[in-house]
Amino acid sequence: MVAEYESSALEDENPSQEGRGKKALRVIGWFSVGMAVAALGIYVSAEVRSRYKFKRRTPYDFYANAGQRSTGEFGVGI
Repeated sequence: MVAEYESSALEDENPSQEGRGKKALRVIGWFSVGMAVAALGIYVSAEVRSRYKFKRRTPYDFYANAGQRSTGEFGVGI
């Protein structure tokens, strides 16, 4: 009688532990899918924005820093 009770108690614990493991893996899986979707969204939005900005250039953008001197000449003279 005692052996039957112990074996049934062990059988009851295994499904609950197995259920917790499946639930944890499911949570980890959904979290990783969410992170992948977020990373893909950030990458796609940055690419779309850079293409949008590239198409909307004006002639002034080509010469925007033409008047600036380089800092490499600092301290070269006598």
